[in-house]
Amino acid sequence: MAGVTGEAGAAVVAVVASGAVAVVVVTARAWSGRAWRAETTGRVDAHDITSVAPTKADTDGTAMRDAERRPGPPIWRCELGCATVPGSRRMPALLVATVLLSGVAAAACATATPTAAHRRSATALSSSTAAPAPTGATTAVSPSTTAAPAPTTSAGAPAFVGTAAPVTAAQVPSTWRPRCPVGPDQLSMLTMSYWGFDEQPHVGTMVVNTAVTAAVLHVFGELYAERFPIHEMQPQDAYGGQDPVSMAADNTSGFNCRYAVAAGPPSWSVHAYGEAIDVNPVENPYIEGGQVQPPQGQPYLDRSNVRPGMAVPGGQLVQAFASSGWQWGGRWTSSPDYQHFSANGG
Repeated sequence: MAGVTGEAGAAVVAVVASGAVAVVVVTARAWSGRAWRAETTGRVDAHDITSVAPTKADTDGTAMRDAERRPGPPIWRCELGCATVPGSRRMPALLVATVLLSGVAAAACATATPTAAHRRSATALSSSTAAPAPTGATTAVSPSTTAAPAPTTSAGAPAFVGTAAPVTAAQVPSTWRPRCPVGPDQLSMLTMSYWGFDEQPHVGTMVVNTAVTAAVLHVFGELYAERFPIHEMQPQDAYGGQDPVSMAADNTSGFNCRYAVAAGPPSWSVHAYGEAIDVNPVENPYIEGGQVQPPQGQPYLDRSNVRPGMAVPGGQLVQAFASSGWQWGGRWTSSPDYQHFSANGG
C-alpha cells in the first residue's frame, strides 16, 4: 500500500481483521521530499504503533522553515511501508487513498455487530408485539356473554306463563248455551301464572273472548311480576256456572253466559261476551241494593283498610287493568263492584 506525503496530506487507514479494528492516522509534511518506507509485516495491533518526533535534519531549507513555523504533530510509524511520491502525484494519490479507506469503513459499519442500543430497541419491539393466536385455537368466552335464562320476576321465581288455546263447546258445558251472544269459536282458554296468598307461584285457567286475549295476558303478566296475590283461577264451569258459588270460593274468572246482576229487565252481562273479569270476589265484593256479594266479603267493606288482594284506586290491580284500557267497577258510586273489570266499562 502506498503512503502519502505532502502539505495537505492526511489519510485514515482502517484495518479490520477478525473483528478487531485499528485506525492509524498518518500525517506527512514535506521536509525536502522526505519519504517514509516500511514493509508490511501482517496484523496491526495497538502495541505495534510508536510515536516518532519529526527530525530537523532536512536538506530543504524552505521546507525546514515551514516546519519550524508550523511544527507538525507526531508522525506515527507502523509496520506498513510507504514510498516516495512525487509532488505532482500527491493529490491524486490522496484521493485514491481516501476513496479506498471510505469503502473499507462503510463495509465495516455494514457488517458491524449491532450495538446494545440496537439490541434493546429490537428486544422492546419484539416484546411489545403480541404473538398471533394459533390457528384453530379455542377462545375462552366470558360468562357475561353466555345466553341468559328466561327472565323472572325475582331470584329463583319461575317466569310468567301465558298461553291461549281455542275453546270447544265441550269445555264450557255450564257457562255456554246456544242462545248466548258469542259462540265457543269466539272464545279462548288462557293458561296463566299467578301468585297465591301462600306467596307461591301457581298456574290457572280462564275463558275470555279471543278479541281481548292479548290485553288479558298483559294484565296478568304485570300482576305476576308485582306478585299481586290471587286466591284461585279457573273457569266457572268448575262451579256449574253458578256465579254466587264461584264468588264464595274467591275464584277469579272471566266468561259466563249470564244476565247482569242489576235492577230492571234482563240484559246480558259483559261476562256473557267474555270481555269482563272478576278478581278475588271475597276481598273485592259487589254491593248492590245494600247486599254484599258474596257475603264472605263483608269484612272487606272498609276499603280504607287495604289488605292483600284488594282493588283500590291507584293500586296494583286497578293500574294493571288500566294499562290495557280496561275500566274498574269500583268507580260506580251507587253500587260499586270492586271485583269487576271490563273492556267496555260496563
